[in-house]
Amino acid sequence: MLDYNSKGNRNQINDYMQQEDDWDRDMLLDPAWEKQQRKTFTAWCNSHLRKAGTQIENIEEDFRDGLKLMLLLEVISGERLAKPERGKMRVHKISNVNKALDFIASKGVKLVSIGAEEIVDGNAKMTLGMIWTIILRFAIQDISVEETSAKEGLLLWCQRKTAPYKNVNIQNFHISWKDGLGFCALIHRHRPELIDYGKLRKDDPMTNLNTAFDVAEKYLDIPKMLDAEDIVGTARPDEKAIMTYVSSFYHAFSGAQKAETAANRICKVLAVNQENEQLMEDYEKLASDLLEWIRRTIPWLENRVPENTMQAMQQKLEDFRDYRRLHKPPKVQEKCQLEINFNTLQTKLRLSNRPAFMPSEGKMVSDISSAWGSLEGAEKGYEEWLLNEIRRLERLDHLAEKFRQKAAIHEAWTDGKEEMLQHKDYETASLSDIKALLKKHEAFESDLAAHQDRVEQIAAIAQELNELEYYDSPSVNARCQQICDQWDSLGVLTQKRSEALQRTEKLLETIDQLYLEFAKRAAPFNNWMEGAMEDLQDTFIVHTIEEIQGLSTAHEQFKATLPEADKERQAILGIHNEIAKIVQTYHVNMAGTNPYTTINPQEINAKWDKVRQLVPQRDQALIEEHARQQNNERLRRQFANQANVIGPWIQTKMEEIGRISIEMHGTLEDQLTHLRQYEKNIVNYKPKIDQLEGDHQLIQEALIFDNKHTNYTMEHIRVGWEQLLTTIARTINEIENQILTRDAKGISQDQMNEFRASFNHFDRDHSGTLGAEEFKACLISLGFDIGNDAQGEAEFARIMSIVDPNRLGVITFQAFIDFMSRETADTDTADQVMTSFKVLAGDKNYILADELRRELPPDQAEYCIARMMPYTGPDAIPGALDYMSFSTALYGESDL
Repeated sequence: MLDYNSKGNRNQINDYMQQEDDWDRDMLLDPAWEKQQRKTFTAWCNSHLRKAGTQIENIEEDFRDGLKLMLLLEVISGERLAKPERGKMRVHKISNVNKALDFIASKGVKLVSIGAEEIVDGNAKMTLGMIWTIILRFAIQDISVEETSAKEGLLLWCQRKTAPYKNVNIQNFHISWKDGLGFCALIHRHRPELIDYGKLRKDDPMTNLNTAFDVAEKYLDIPKMLDAEDIVGTARPDEKAIMTYVSSFYHAFSGAQKAETAANRICKVLAVNQENEQLMEDYEKLASDLLEWIRRTIPWLENRVPENTMQAMQQKLEDFRDYRRLHKPPKVQEKCQLEINFNTLQTKLRLSNRPAFMPSEGKMVSDISSAWGSLEGAEKGYEEWLLNEIRRLERLDHLAEKFRQKAAIHEAWTDGKEEMLQHKDYETASLSDIKALLKKHEAFESDLAAHQDRVEQIAAIAQELNELEYYDSPSVNARCQQICDQWDSLGVLTQKRSEALQRTEKLLETIDQLYLEFAKRAAPFNNWMEGAMEDLQDTFIVHTIEEIQGLSTAHEQFKATLPEADKERQAILGIHNEIAKIVQTYHVNMAGTNPYTTINPQEINAKWDKVRQLVPQRDQALIEEHARQQNNERLRRQFANQANVIGPWIQTKMEEIGRISIEMHGTLEDQLTHLRQYEKNIVNYKPKIDQLEGDHQLIQEALIFDNKHTNYTMEHIRVGWEQLLTTIARTINEIENQILTRDAKGISQDQMNEFRASFNHFDRDHSGTLGAEEFKACLISLGFDIGNDAQGEAEFARIMSIVDPNRLGVITFQAFIDFMSRETADTDTADQVMTSFKVLAGDKNYILADELRRELPPDQAEYCIARMMPYTGPDAIPGALDYMSFSTALYGESDL
């Protein structure tokens, strides 16, 4: 009967409407169908004709003159038809019907076996067939769900909308609707307040159908096109009647369908924004925590106030080791992770067409790097300062002990000397006694002069302790001052006694020369022995094998002088023996000891024995120190052997990572897998670093301050290792961002390879970046029209503002990929989001909070309400929200 053809999805309508024989056969099979169609088509036509202020009662009679038929077509199409004929003659009616049929044909519908005469003659079957054709063309044709034909699209729409409802199973347009639950489900799905679906029963179809028809007519402006009795009383309701009625529901709810689509778009955009805001909050917190840690740590590293004791300074060194081993490495990882998170966030923002993230003031990546640089600046030299301070305190302890030893020896020597010098024994002495006292005093002056060097040494040591800021300098100064004052007093007293003795010298006879000779030779020898004992007991501090070998050589030289010293001792003892022989021989009355000196042979022998005992003790001390220095040398070589391997290994890995980041081998996933395996191999190298740290600690504990066997210090190794870990992590993040960019923008692997090949070709220095001219040449090679004229320069300047916003003069590969992906991919825009909000708002320039809560998930609805500004346009009402400024703010075109 009719053949319906149109473009795209309009190629097919219904296979049962293609031939007139099918229409007639339908009528013959079930006459009730004609009754249903007549009622449905009449109601459908009236739903449109009432807009023009007219109605029909008998479908074949009222359309015979063609006037209402033309009016119906004008209403449903919105177009003007040719001017109708107003005459009553048959020819006028045929002319009007033909104009209507010609209009229908102009819309792509080929009418078969329908002529104007049949319509004018009131042929019911032909008239119903024509109306069905109009319904198909203007009510059903544009219904398409997932690129299906009109009938299939309408059926699929019904199935989706009624899927959640029990006892509803829409499979066709006839018996699936007999119980009425399908109609009620469609209404409840879109307007749940109109029907209490839970109270409906499948075994009460009349109630269900009448409820749906009444509600649709009263609240949805859909006229009753069907009778419940006809549907229930018919084994198979007419498909055309059901389809016509159901299409009215589709058109009534099409606005809700648009709102659902708009809501989905908005939800997607808001979800991206919420995720990005969470990432921003995470970045801010991590940056704040890291900056706070740096702020607390820098003053500690800058505190260079020395401690007074070795133990306190060694504790400071141990605290610094804990900082380098335990506290700083996690912060290095946090800093690296912060940069990675920042780069990933910026990539996501670019991919979602959002403005770049600007952290709070003072929390930019550059601010973190600057603060980190200040930290490393404060850290630099701290360990060296600690070691120098320990060395200084060691030197101070050595000097202080030396001061105490020399002071104790001197004080022991001066003990009783003042009393002796002040004794006036010469007043009652005999001539021989006076002469003896005079000689004795001369010997004392010689001894006093010999002790002058020790006093000067004591003063020099005290001065050095003051210059090195020894913490107990006041007590040292007080003791030194006491010694010097006493020394001055001895000098004065010596001079007075000498003058007193010289005044009476003429009255006295020369005392025995042998006593005098003994005293003169015994005193220097005694002083030499005391000096030798002092030297043999003197503590020493050395840092190299050469230094201990020098001390050993000096000690051997000292031992070589012992035979001569022993000869001198024998000679001095020989003088004493001579005196005893003379006394015994000549019976000289020599009561008491040698009047010229307090030194006796027993004391000389005791001190000589002491010197002999101290020599092997000194030998043992030198041997032990030599062994310690040999162990120190072993530690130096052990550290150097490892450092000389680890240092070049780190440098090699850095160079290899640099090559990997600019080469192309396989897909991005292959490169990522390769880099992660590379990272794993690097991390597995960490035990060697830890072992080197252990050797370094042993060196420090041994107070070793230099190492000629290597140019690598532990600080060099630490910095290189941290840079290596950071570089591999950054390189992996760059590949991940490239994958993220590729997938989000739909870039193929071939395109990515082409971009990488072009970039590498112009990156001739393999720096991983392009200069402005290199970048321009790269773009031209990829097909960009950038000439040397003013227009080309302006276009290139625009592109440079995108890829190099900070005007650094270099373009990274990530910036290059971001630009190329932006040029080749589509993203959602502020206009698209604004259009979606307008759908939800029912074409208003503003939207209400209730509308947002009705159309969006709760969290996203509240997100919008909290951030939308009040709408202030001329058509504003209380509670109106400005969705337009909100949409532009999402894309950085205004402020939220």
